[in-house]
Amino acid sequence: MKAEYGELKENAGEIRLLPESIDDLWHLRHLIAPGDLVFATTFRSVEAATDKIRPEKVEKRPVRLGIRVERLEFSEHGVRLRISGPIEHGVDAGAYHTLNAEIGHEISVIKKWRQVDLERIGRAVKASVFGVIHVLTIEEGEAELFRLRQYGPESVVTTTAGSGKGGETDTRTAFFDQVLAHIADVSGPLIIAGPGFVRDDFVKYARSRGSEPAARALVSETRRIGRGAVQDVIGAGALEKLIGDLQLSREVNLMDEVLLRIAQDGAVAYGRGDVADAIGYGAAEEVLITDTLLHDAAVTRLVEKAEGMRAKIVVLSSRFEPGERLDALGGIAALLRYRIGK
Repeated sequence: MKAEYGELKENAGEIRLLPESIDDLWHLRHLIAPGDLVFATTFRSVEAATDKIRPEKVEKRPVRLGIRVERLEFSEHGVRLRISGPIEHGVDAGAYHTLNAEIGHEISVIKKWRQVDLERIGRAVKASVFGVIHVLTIEEGEAELFRLRQYGPESVVTTTAGSGKGGETDTRTAFFDQVLAHIADVSGPLIIAGPGFVRDDFVKYARSRGSEPAARALVSETRRIGRGAVQDVIGAGALEKLIGDLQLSREVNLMDEVLLRIAQDGAVAYGRGDVADAIGYGAAEEVLITDTLLHDAAVTRLVEKAEGMRAKIVVLSSRFEPGERLDALGGIAALLRYRIGK
């Protein structure tokens, strides 16, 4: 989750929230309540001007609306949170509308924030699957490292050198070494972008030198470098792929741990009944649930109880293999603090 705080007076005011995973949509479900004012960009039908011969055309255009929340529910497949209520700000004021909170789409929430709300936001931000994303753009003799912020790319450092052409191998090597030094401390996701062969030559050189950031970097083809290349990367969907890979990796590791503990008769529970017992004992440390169960009222109450007992909640996508494996176990499992005897 990304969060940008407006001016809060006695904890009342606006916070802009950007969900980055299904887990974040779960958090939003508990941060937003009936009576809150929520703003988001959505699509509304707008009558288009027509001649008298043809029937009037209706097209949908993006508009920013503010609705007074009356109802919240996960969609059938759990990949979006539906927020419904009357429109208070924007076109068609007074009409009823549903906003879809989705991964990668920012919403603004205006309300009186409880301390537990602010703590939940803090946990979601800290657990962000994004971490700090950096984009390195590089071409012959010029490289620039950017850090992605909510408001856009922030330049961290620029490196320049001789052109490296005409067989000046030492010059290029020195340039590559300078760039390597600048990315050495990048611990989060890294994208290396640029046109031509220089980008690929740098990646090959960096990996041959044992650069850990370069070893796990996503390489992206762009027509330019600098800030424009960052826009090319975003437009090409590289960020979505990167975050999807990170999220999937986490889900794979969690399900591997669940299955390992099952095989070893370890500290694990699966299926509604056994997980409910584990939660009741206060033994659940992490509760895994597939997104298809997010609209099941009984299951969500159970998961909320676990969260109230300081268990971490992880929502797995049913579109990927880890979620499919969890579905085969009843759609819910828990990694326990200690083994419960039967």
